[in-house]
Amino acid sequence: MIELIVLDVDGCMTDGKIVYSASGDELKAFNVKDGFAIVNWIRLGRQAAIITGRESAIVARRAEELGIKHLYQGVKNKMERLEKLCAQLGIAMRNVAMIGDDLNDYRALRACGLSFVPADAHHRVIEIADVVLSRKGGDGAVREMIELLIHREGLEEEYLASWT
Repeated sequence: MIELIVLDVDGCMTDGKIVYSASGDELKAFNVKDGFAIVNWIRLGRQAAIITGRESAIVARRAEELGIKHLYQGVKNKMERLEKLCAQLGIAMRNVAMIGDDLNDYRALRACGLSFVPADAHHRVIEIADVVLSRKGGDGAVREMIELLIHREGLEEEYLASWT
């Protein structure tokens, strides 16, 4: 059973582009459909975490909006951070699903119970992923992952019941 999903930000929750305004503000675009799925995953009693290599106030705001309690930014070693989080939560690595798109996600993706990558991920992480999604990062890849998990975990009726 997957109890925790771990999300990378740039290239998974976003399309990987970083835009700076004339005043130096960083801008990122998040997919509302991904957010919808994350919120509902949490409503189903499951957990979500963000582990990202960059630091951004925008990501902190998005995590808060979505109810993601486990936010780790500026992480150089995602595998180490994931191991600590699993120990803290008492969750075995086999009960973790992760989405990542680049080489800094490689080791953590290999260690998880189920690994997902967007369609436009780096070829090395595509090679080791359990599931290569049909959607690109920032274009509904996270929602696709979560809905595949909901199906796999037999949560479809509960998921739909809250909306029908």
